[in-house]
Amino acid sequence: MNETEEERKARGAARLAAMLAPVRGKLALASFLSVLAALLWIAQAGIVAMLLGALIAGERALLGPWAESAAFLAIGVLRAGLSSVAGRLAFLASEDAIAHERAALLSAQSRRSPIATGRFSSAEIASLAADKLDLVAPYLTRYAPAMTRTRIVPLAILSVSFPFSWTAAFILLVAGPLIPVFMALVGLAARDASEKQMQEIGSMNALLMERIRALTDLRLLDATGRTVADFQASADSLRRQTMDVLRIAFLSSTVLELFSAIGVALIAVYVGFALIGELGFGAWATPLTVSEGIFLLLLAPDFFQPLRDLAAAWHDKAAALAVAGEIADLEAEAKIDIVGEGMDGTPLPGPATLRVAALRWTTPSGREIPFPDFEAEAGATVALTGPSGSGKTTLLALLAGLAPAAGGTITVAGESLDDATADAWRARLSWIGQTPHFFTESLRANLLMSATTRDDERLHDALAQASADGIVSALPRGLDTRLGETGHGVSGGEARRLTVARALNSHADIVLADEPTADLDAETAAAVTEGLLALAARGATLIVATHDMALARRMDRIVSLETPQ
Repeated sequence: MNETEEERKARGAARLAAMLAPVRGKLALASFLSVLAALLWIAQAGIVAMLLGALIAGERALLGPWAESAAFLAIGVLRAGLSSVAGRLAFLASEDAIAHERAALLSAQSRRSPIATGRFSSAEIASLAADKLDLVAPYLTRYAPAMTRTRIVPLAILSVSFPFSWTAAFILLVAGPLIPVFMALVGLAARDASEKQMQEIGSMNALLMERIRALTDLRLLDATGRTVADFQASADSLRRQTMDVLRIAFLSSTVLELFSAIGVALIAVYVGFALIGELGFGAWATPLTVSEGIFLLLLAPDFFQPLRDLAAAWHDKAAALAVAGEIADLEAEAKIDIVGEGMDGTPLPGPATLRVAALRWTTPSGREIPFPDFEAEAGATVALTGPSGSGKTTLLALLAGLAPAAGGTITVAGESLDDATADAWRARLSWIGQTPHFFTESLRANLLMSATTRDDERLHDALAQASADGIVSALPRGLDTRLGETGHGVSGGEARRLTVARALNSHADIVLADEPTADLDAETAAAVTEGLLALAARGATLIVATHDMALARRMDRIVSLETPQ
């Protein structure tokens, strides 16, 4: 294992510790109560041993059988209550920790710039927040309390056993450490298997999202068979990784149970031979009595129980470390956050003007892209042209405050675009992207999402101006149709016309459009162009990034970006 891998694992462990920090008090209390519940068995074992010893010897019990039975029952009820409270506290701690972590993760991603690139896709991040974080819960509810019991309960039972028989204590002392040693060996394989499983889950989610986005194209290209084969291969790989994890868990559990069974058996053999007089050593100055032998027999399984619990939960630790490591890797990526402080979104006052001066952007690879200076008065239309890679989409994102510039200034509505004004500026914007997105609501709800009032007449006018009214009438349920996130059920050009209609129906007076006519046939591109010009005719300031010179020539001004270096 190289140094980089060691550092990554250490970062994951540190991230898991940070995850536990807000709930450490609850976890400590839960662990303490679980330890106290486990230690109460020593008192119960003593009561049972005295009662059975007295019955076998034909003597009277110290407190009488009914009193000792009542005491055993009372301690048992107390033990069950403590275990229940400890489990509930651990569960609440895990819920709080996961909720806090999920909120922090979603908050950070909600401020992430859409032009940011990284190793993690949106599907993988969604899987991490929605599914994988829940894998930390067993670590908090099972592993953490079991580790605390392992540190205290065996030592307490060993201390209690030693005054009765040094031989029994020696057996426990020798057999007990075999379990932690084997757990450490298993832990290395368990962690690697869990990490591979986590990666495979994320890869499968990313594959699913990618194929769903391209579903229409896949059907047109008759590539559904290949897609099914890809899913089968991914599912088989995930199945193998999951079986590897289960194989390690089951095999380690079997071996650890064997060790604990051997330890208990050795205690039973020693006690049995000592009580029949075959072994006359190991009980200090006096022979081992029946009560003492029963007491040792009752304590032996509970000496190993915390170790067995810890072994059973060892995979929970491996899974939690794998998830924490993934979160640490995500947080270690270079961040590009959108400009703004999450204000209330009250629209920025003033005319819908734009001015760009000495603006620069630095790509993740370190290449600097300078942008030409230009101005756009309220109601003006501007086309941004240039070859692929010249930064047209990036410039639109900078104008929307979706990423901070490396230098220069952007002045919007007479104010500098910065953290104080970005959210208010975006409240006036409408964005028309290359890949339209729809919320999981009806088409009507999507078209009205940016509107100040629910006006059906205005909505139908917007659809007509965008040449999208025929699209709606062809849908099975009209405006009540759910298109899905990627607009399944309409073509790419139809989806863009619907987004133009949404912009027309909104209160936005600044519209940013990214390649609105790309990959469209001439007729559809003309319809989209007329819809954009209808926005301008309404008085909106329109900035369009495009390769389409027919569209660019319809604008008031063309700003040509430099050829990429």
